Amino acid sequence: MNIKITGKEVKATEAIKEYLEKKIERVQKYFDADFDVTLTIKVEGNEQIAEIGVVVKGDMFRAVTADKDLYASIDKDIDILEGQIRKWKTKRDRQNKEDSIKQKNVLNNPEHVAEIENEIIKTIYYEVKPMHPDDAKLKLQEKITNQFLVFINIETNKVNVIYKLKDGKNYGLVEPEA
Repeated sequence: MNIKITGKEVKATEAIKEYLEKKIERVQKYFDADFDVTLTIKVEGNEQIAEIGVVVKGDMFRAVTADKDLYASIDKDIDILEGQIRKWKTKRDRQNKEDSIKQKNVLNNPEHVAEIENEIIKTIYYEVKPMHPDDAKLKLQEKITNQFLVFINIETNKVNVIYKLKDGKNYGLVEPEA
């Protein structure tokens, strides 16, 4: 662990460095490798601002807080950093686990290595509500990313689909015949 302390209008004392070393142990447990810590302290008005940055294997974590007491500001930064690092580590561990499961499935089923074609690979479930086609159009306009909306037409009591046409200005309606 490499620690660098910079003071702007504040002197970085040995006591501050020792306090940071003691507090940074809370985040040190999350890393296997060596990491760099930078602390920048400055005063603005009545508040003392502490900015802590942690760099490990190319990943950067940063927290900035202000308090009347510099040590309280450092404590808040450590809390923020610990939350960021815990979230990052959980996400990374989950990705590694999913990747290893996918790799295991590919190794166990080598015939599935080729691209999947002509198969249903995704299913989305949602509620189909009864509404008027004009209301369905308004609902589809609200959802910018959606290209279509399935609904029950209250006039015919049948399932309909309203969709955006490629011109981006008009809509199409799919109705069953019988």
